[in-house]
Amino acid sequence: MKALYDFSQLTSAIHQWLSRRFTHEATLAIEAALAGIAFMIFFGLLGLVLVYAERKVSAFMQQRLGPMRVGKWGTAQTIADVIKLLFKEPLINRNADRFLFNLAPYLLMVAAFMAMTAIPFAPGLQAIDFDIGLLYVASVSSLGVLGILLAGWSSNNKYSLIGAMRAGAQIISYELSVILSLLTIVVLAGSLQFSAIIESQREGWWIFRGHLPACIAFILFIIAGTAETNRGPFDLAEAESELTAGFHTEYSGLKFAFFFLAEFANMFIVCAVGATVFLGGWMPLHIGSWQGINRIMDVIPPVFWFFGKVSFLIFLMMWFRWTFPPPAHRPTAAPGVEIPVAP
Repeated sequence: MKALYDFSQLTSAIHQWLSRRFTHEATLAIEAALAGIAFMIFFGLLGLVLVYAERKVSAFMQQRLGPMRVGKWGTAQTIADVIKLLFKEPLINRNADRFLFNLAPYLLMVAAFMAMTAIPFAPGLQAIDFDIGLLYVASVSSLGVLGILLAGWSSNNKYSLIGAMRAGAQIISYELSVILSLLTIVVLAGSLQFSAIIESQREGWWIFRGHLPACIAFILFIIAGTAETNRGPFDLAEAESELTAGFHTEYSGLKFAFFFLAEFANMFIVCAVGATVFLGGWMPLHIGSWQGINRIMDVIPPVFWFFGKVSFLIFLMMWFRWTFPPPAHRPTAAPGVEIPVAP
């Protein structure tokens, strides 16, 4: 059953077919272009799905319906938003640094693209398998801080600059907690390579086999990962009550869409790393010597296992955001006038 769901045979066949018709350099260039196109399509679909899921989860938490008018159950609402952003005029502050202002959103997207290449979606379905894959993802994903800082500084807006400094400080601060939580599993697995970490969980996921240290590391990773993506309740960097939208206040149109998409892409990357390291990645759930149940689990395609685990972690992050809403602001009055507050 494992060989049936192994994508390495498909990728090897494509590589051999290209090698027979092109030179080695041309084959590598074509494969890189195909992988890039596949990731671009995946990013677009990921944004559409996660934006719709965010709205529906928030509506469910607040006992609302969410988007319902555009498309069946509001499924076309995100497509309508994309069309609106594509045709929206890209405005820029007169005194902004145009080059850095335009570079910042692309830098965020490039960092997310580079981190996504090392994520194993299924057996053989991985762009590149580094022997230091976990260190690579942690290092490359940190480059997104540069895009945030550039966006805030180049906008020539004090609110954007304050938001960028807050976001950058928060990401850098929680990066250490994320790395330390991942090092717990690295010690148990004995490798930084994603494929080796997944293979080490064939007899059981580390969240179960690692006992108390793995459970503590998983909880720490989820909390720190939520803070690193600047999502609620750690959304002080994007406090609408004082900073309007934060570091991307001055952005509109397609460039704002890039920031919006990068946020959800980073959330997916954090959850994908967590699912791979703690929950076995695409590895099915095996329960000891229960061979009957284990064979049933093996029937489910590994790619379904991977996206199911990632979806569960994404739901947890959305659950955090809409379970801990921002506190209501106390009403203000003129100096010397007290407003009575009900107990």
